[in-house]
Amino acid sequence: MTPFGQKLRDLRSARGIALKDMAAALRVTPAYLSALEHGRRGRPSWRLVQSIIGYFNVIWDEAEEIERLARISHPRVTIDTSGLDPKATELANRLAEEVAYLTAPELERLLAAMPSRARRPSHGARKTR
Repeated sequence: MTPFGQKLRDLRSARGIALKDMAAALRVTPAYLSALEHGRRGRPSWRLVQSIIGYFNVIWDEAEEIERLARISHPRVTIDTSGLDPKATELANRLAEEVAYLTAPELERLLAAMPSRARRPSHGARKTR
């Protein structure tokens, strides 16, 4: 399950909405909506995210959180470390090998250790120190 899928399921559950009813209102199939919730589909389109925000009638912080979760919820990630410090390549490869075996507390510690930045320059535009 992706962070976006978990949020979607939590919102639906809290409001007692059936998956098929929400799918019909959003004009998507129940199978597609289920796949989004379970992380078997890539990140949703911007338009679908906006429709979901409107469907749940959320505003401000919660709407921004849904958009953020959609952005970070692609279940298959590719990391380009070419031109970066060799430690970046090591980290990316070790994470790829180990992520399935990390416990929830270990994941929380790793996420907490990473600084959160709203926008970073693209890989090619990164400044060197």
